[in-house]
Amino acid sequence: MRILAYEIEHISLPDEDPNWKFAGQAYPTNDACILTIIAEDGTRGLGYAAAFPHLAATALGVEGALQRICAGLVGRDVMAIEGNLHFVSGALVGNHPAKAAIDCALHDLKARLLEVPLYELLGGKVVDRIAICRMLGLKAPHEMAERAQRLVDQGYRHLKLKVGGEVRDDIARLAAVRKQVGDAVRLVADPNQSYRAKDAIAFAQRAVDYDVDIIEQPVRTDDLEGLRHVTQMSSIAIEADESAYSAESTYRLAATGAIDAVSLKVPKMGGLRAVQTAARICEVAHLGCRMGANVGSQLLAAHALHLAVTLPNLTYACELAEFQKLLNDPFEGLTVHDGYLSVPDGPGVGVHRRATQ
Repeated sequence: MRILAYEIEHISLPDEDPNWKFAGQAYPTNDACILTIIAEDGTRGLGYAAAFPHLAATALGVEGALQRICAGLVGRDVMAIEGNLHFVSGALVGNHPAKAAIDCALHDLKARLLEVPLYELLGGKVVDRIAICRMLGLKAPHEMAERAQRLVDQGYRHLKLKVGGEVRDDIARLAAVRKQVGDAVRLVADPNQSYRAKDAIAFAQRAVDYDVDIIEQPVRTDDLEGLRHVTQMSSIAIEADESAYSAESTYRLAATGAIDAVSLKVPKMGGLRAVQTAARICEVAHLGCRMGANVGSQLLAAHALHLAVTLPNLTYACELAEFQKLLNDPFEGLTVHDGYLSVPDGPGVGVHRRATQ
């Protein structure tokens, strides 16, 4: 069976909160390309290319990368995923979100042809559902506390607070949320690179009072020595996000003892295969890992979910339900129940397009 053709569709998903932001960035809309790879018999596999500027990916850049790479996939064997991904890797430097969409579409297409859920191609599931951590955008302390309570009322028991790089202000955010939701809810703090190492250590020392489980990417991506120093000085687990942008960078972080854990993301790392490799590196290096914020359509979340349920070494709740805050999602099929997301059991990725009115 050969690849016959491909299609690319632009989408833009507004955030229900147009003022949602994190340190240094604001995304009132989430732009992306939907990639469809079509086999000779008409079977279609789907992938999602997130156009995130902080991943050096714009909508036009993602589309250009998809056009360039996918043209070379036409005529290749649908079933030869490893060979196809080797071609994809060498066809273009960078643009991991585009490569991730191709990786996901190839896996989805093969799973649909075999009439099995996607997770069967990834080793088979070890669990049926994943605990979900929801994010709180960067706002004043009382606003974050109010939004935290809404999420807790919906059944979530893990929350991640975006913080902004000022110790006093960020501790006030933690204090307000902890006071509001009580001791049973687990908290993560994410400065998104906004601290210098010295201040990150001060923040970590004070955050202990609010029972924070993880501090995610406290310092700049390229400040690996600073990251390692914060990790050494903090009793709270330090997690790499932007610094762990590939399997190779994950290996370097593990080898130097710079971190305690890694946030795995399909668009950031370049696809399911790359994330799976990074997870295995974490496993052998005895590092924590979880699926981080795969923000976008249910299509993207479903791909990440299928991989998550196959990984026996996930150590914390995953951020796979941020699609709930986006409007006009063309896909459906995922449902969060009591703070957990269950994996679909249908062929392929298990989500489908919404019926048009």
